[in-house]
Amino acid sequence: MTRSIAYREVGGRVRAPASKSSMQRAIACALLADGASILRSPSRSADCLAALGAAGALGAEIDDDGNLISIRGAPRDSLRGAKGRSLSCGESGLCIRMFSPIAALFGAGIELGAEGSLRRRPVGMIAQPLIELGAACETASGFPPVRVRGPLRGGRARVDGRTSSQLLTGLLIALPLAELDSELEVEGLASRGYVDLTLDTMRAFGAAARRDEGYALFGVKGGQTYRATDFTVEGDWSGAAFLLVAGAIGSPGSPVVVSGLDAASSQPDRAITDALRAAGAEIGEADGTLTASRGRLEAFDFDATDCPDLFPPLVALAAACAGETRLRGALRLKGKESDRAAALSEEFGKLGADIGVEGDLMTVRGRGGLRGGRVDSRGDHRIAMAAATAALSCDAPVEIAGAECVAKSWPSFFEDLAAIARR
Repeated sequence: MTRSIAYREVGGRVRAPASKSSMQRAIACALLADGASILRSPSRSADCLAALGAAGALGAEIDDDGNLISIRGAPRDSLRGAKGRSLSCGESGLCIRMFSPIAALFGAGIELGAEGSLRRRPVGMIAQPLIELGAACETASGFPPVRVRGPLRGGRARVDGRTSSQLLTGLLIALPLAELDSELEVEGLASRGYVDLTLDTMRAFGAAARRDEGYALFGVKGGQTYRATDFTVEGDWSGAAFLLVAGAIGSPGSPVVVSGLDAASSQPDRAITDALRAAGAEIGEADGTLTASRGRLEAFDFDATDCPDLFPPLVALAAACAGETRLRGALRLKGKESDRAAALSEEFGKLGADIGVEGDLMTVRGRGGLRGGRVDSRGDHRIAMAAATAALSCDAPVEIAGAECVAKSWPSFFEDLAAIARR
């Protein structure tokens, strides 16, 4: 599907989408809980539907009535005596890395498959920690599918956190149900805030893990239980970043108001407010509502190492600023739905952006706006969203090929953007 975007004015109020990061963690905990949990304000993005499918394949009973989702956890005996089975994680990297340790709690072989771009994303880091913790695990030369066989008994393991924190999330969620206490030594952990989000969600469902101050050592008591919980899914700072950038690069005096966000959230992408202020945008915060409006936009420096999903909206912002913006953390972009550094450089280049990438540094030489043109989403939801947001600073329409990929995280993205942007 190709979308043509030609917005000229911006302003209005919109609610942030539900966080797929919060939602998927809650699904995993609800799967392991005794009784039926209620998930309020749920996300129905493709990634969350994949997580619901995985939970269902592992024995959860799921009822979706439209306003909320009920998940009755898998019976305890299914953890010990499950028959061999397979499940699909769709295109969700979090789903396959998180559910692999959880599937290893079960007493039979389980294969976790992938679709689309996930087939090309690395999962080799999953195997060794699971083996060290008592389970069997193999991958297809470091790529999906992942095959595991439990039980996951606990103990000591080393985890490489440099590429992603998603495997650590799965281990932390699974290990409270292991027979033994566990200790995880983690090297170079990225996106620490997402690990805090995991720990927050676990606590909401009655389980706990501890960490040291440097996020290098985690301890998990075995023999815990998860309890059924009435859980409200957080608003998504990653998605809200596009709406806030739209307000910052749109018409002066026409603010965008985004509701449904928790300023105290552990989500790392809440740092978008720091970047917007650094760029000169006007930002207001009050009672879960943020307001963004255009100021005198100038180039800025920002380290996005712990929040790499902010690169796409930050590039849209930087292109509307005057001068050279410097964004650090570009090495984190290769293992995403696309090689995001290359995709941003090449696709935004079609709109007249001047973007350079050298090692961990991305530079964007802004000229106060872009020209129209046609870009390819490359099947990456955040590239499509960034191009649509950048259209607010373009002098002609922007056509986005493959725009349907936004369903991965935010099915109603274009409708929500249209609610605050006008032709």
